Amino acid sequence: MSANLAGIAVRGAERYGDRVALRLGDLAVTFAELDAASARAAGLLRTHGIDRGDRVAIMLPNVPEFAAAYYGALRIGAVVVPLNVLYKRREVEHLLRDSGTRVILALDGMHEHAEAAAAATGAACERVTVGAFPAGPVEPDDGLADAAPDDLAVLLYTSGTTGTPKGAELTHFNLDRNAEISAGMFRLREDDVLLGALPLFHAFGQTCGLNAPLRSGAASTLLPRFDPEQALELLVGHSVTIALGVPTMYAAMLERAGERLEGGRLRFCVSGGSALPLPVLEAGERVFGCPMLEGYGLSETSPVASFNKPGEVHKPLSIGTPLEDVEMRVVDAEDRDLPAGEVGEILIRGHNVMRGYWNAPEATAHVMRGGWLHTGDLARVDADGYYFIVDRIKDMIIRGGLNVYSREVEDVLHEHPAVAEAAVLPVPHPVLGEEVGAAIVLRPGAEASDRELRTFVRNEIAAYKYPRHIWFLDALPRNAGGKLLKRGLAVPPEIVERAAARRG
Repeated sequence: MSANLAGIAVRGAERYGDRVALRLGDLAVTFAELDAASARAAGLLRTHGIDRGDRVAIMLPNVPEFAAAYYGALRIGAVVVPLNVLYKRREVEHLLRDSGTRVILALDGMHEHAEAAAAATGAACERVTVGAFPAGPVEPDDGLADAAPDDLAVLLYTSGTTGTPKGAELTHFNLDRNAEISAGMFRLREDDVLLGALPLFHAFGQTCGLNAPLRSGAASTLLPRFDPEQALELLVGHSVTIALGVPTMYAAMLERAGERLEGGRLRFCVSGGSALPLPVLEAGERVFGCPMLEGYGLSETSPVASFNKPGEVHKPLSIGTPLEDVEMRVVDAEDRDLPAGEVGEILIRGHNVMRGYWNAPEATAHVMRGGWLHTGDLARVDADGYYFIVDRIKDMIIRGGLNVYSREVEDVLHEHPAVAEAAVLPVPHPVLGEEVGAAIVLRPGAEASDRELRTFVRNEIAAYKYPRHIWFLDALPRNAGGKLLKRGLAVPPEIVERAAARRG
């Protein structure tokens, strides 16, 4: 039997037929309809000459067409390159070039940056309309390309451990097995309905919000853009049994939910992406009337690596225990195992670990030293085997569950004619966890306001990445070799107080 991940759609049509697989508002898509749509998407890609191993970028929000395009590309053996819908031309262009993407599928009305980037790289751009994809007469390709377990399925761009976005090579086996184990852990049933608020262009959304439920006969109700009031309405109106989200989503819903969610069927809420604050966990379990289960993973691990599993001891502030078929260790700087309670780096080995980084053998060799994925995350493990994240080694900011790579923001700031030096670092935030801040050194005689610099960056990259807080210094700390010493930088107290006063 082929290991092709698109078998989820094919088998779903055979097993579940007219059962609802995906909902978008009043629109309901059955398993059979999803399979047929994926075959038409495959046929459309064939008209562009797409074949086994070719890269196809998908720049779509949470709509049924994402699933159709995703499985459509996979079923002909192509490689999916999911892109954040908030990316702008320069970001899209870089990723298209790096991946060698030949076709990008973008939502009509949100296609401007995708189309411009495609034109610059020689890729084709197909506009996708919700409810009418593919448009016009297309000969379906209802075959299923043979795929070996280790064949590349998805190229998911992430920071790796260097702060520079790289394509994590996730195989058909990585993703299918991670979805299978996650589905078993969540005890998914055919009558389950999941809240699909997590972006499908992220690994968390793909594995837990798409692949896991569909391979189990469950349904996902999609939310293209997160809105807390709309999410609360869906929890009750669509009889959601399992909610998937990041802590900021739950915090926003709790602010509007009142004392108790009435009429809900929630069995539990799943949280990942960043640390779940204890007040959000406690309020969530009271208001939603179900356990709040926190887990941990990375793009490089497909993504689920550990979880506070249903039916087992749940330790607040813990990321739980390793998933089935996953090993985790806490080690020192020489990769020696540390005893319980001591802080070190998390190393991971198992079914979920990526094949490597796309066209980056040195980075792959570095992060996979000794056959273990070096995560760059610092943690401790207790006597019961539960892991607790302490800090991160890698230079990355997690803003409301979204990764912001400091180097990328710094590169844009350095393009401003008034900026001599820039260092981007996290500013503590009560709701988002971390906000993006930047210390700036201006060129001699140059002038620029913090507002001007914020606007400059926001015009170049996705809005969640630009620095909300900017302060000016005479110089940045550097070592004798001229290397920037970020640990020598401190966020000014007034900036911390200002961030603490903001709620969004």
